[in-house]
Amino acid sequence: MANRRIDLRRIKIHQSYTVNEAANILSSHPNTVRKWIKKGLPLAEERHPILLRGRDIRDFHQDRKAKKKCRLAPGEFYCFKCQAPKRAAFDAVDYYAISSTIGNLKGLCPDCSTIMNRRTSIKTLDAAKGDLEVTIQVSPTTPKREDEA
Repeated sequence: MANRRIDLRRIKIHQSYTVNEAANILSSHPNTVRKWIKKGLPLAEERHPILLRGRDIRDFHQDRKAKKKCRLAPGEFYCFKCQAPKRAAFDAVDYYAISSTIGNLKGLCPDCSTIMNRRTSIKTLDAAKGDLEVTIQVSPTTPKREDEA
């Protein structure tokens, strides 16, 4: 099952919610909220009905989101299939321009051969590529800059 993004703006930080109220506001199932409690979402009080503070719900989800973030080193890509940062196979990547200022670096995962992408601008291309060999590809749909025309 795919993970959905939770809109934390719908939670008011100075309000308390029951499990069902929190589930309705976040468009989740009450059992999902109960799983969050088992994973560490703090309770307002240890009695029934179970109450959750809005501030605690927001903090819990912001902490989970921060733990999932992954900073890539120069020359690294994130492989979605392996779910890990990887260097491109053969230490070679292609750069495809999307516009005159931004483009994608594309390389193969050395473990699963999935195509990995990393968005970068022309200005930060050297920092993003690290020590990888880059081949700049020209696609027929790439818009030309005014100075090239």
